[in-house]
Amino acid sequence: MTDEKYYELTKFERELAENGYKLIAGVDEAGRGPLAGPVVAACVVFKAEGPFPKADDSKKLSEKAREKLYDEIIDSCVSYGVGISDNETIDEINILEATHKAMYEAISKCEIKPEIVMVDHLRIKGYEGEQLPITHGDALSVSVGAASIIAKVTRDRMCRDYALQYPEYGFEKHKGYGTKAHYEAIEKYGILPIHRKSFLKKILGDKK
Repeated sequence: MTDEKYYELTKFERELAENGYKLIAGVDEAGRGPLAGPVVAACVVFKAEGPFPKADDSKKLSEKAREKLYDEIIDSCVSYGVGISDNETIDEINILEATHKAMYEAISKCEIKPEIVMVDHLRIKGYEGEQLPITHGDALSVSVGAASIIAKVTRDRMCRDYALQYPEYGFEKHKGYGTKAHYEAIEKYGILPIHRKSFLKKILGDKK
């Protein structure tokens, strides 16, 4: 990452520091779209003046780069928390509500609480602290980008564990998303306990 890019990604952080905030956080999620597994959210708390890791949107980074940044983020932040809503929760309350629940949990698990949280796009339901929703926040704020990396790496590690449990499904490759190979595995081997049944209504209907 160039110094110019890093300067752009710390724009919101610099503005918050100038406005007197001491502890700020980024919040983001991973896994809203997959057919299986949980949605995972992370909250990462930083001192407003930094230092910040050179964290960008997790979707722009390789798996190796995300794993490396994961450790750098944890070393540089003052606190972080992870929230998880499993597939059963998603089926019960829907993916949007499950995302809010995971984000709220992620903030609550931070031992040091932020004065304001920057959130990728959403305003977290039920959270009474100060929020700053930023559309495409994971690509515009280093703090939100850091949260996106923590959430993504956490979820990817869970999917690698699923791959060991269910090797014929290929979770280590598709991470639960609806790829051709994933649909073919479902058709051949059936629906797993970790699948989101609300996302598979067509398949479930065909099998009735």
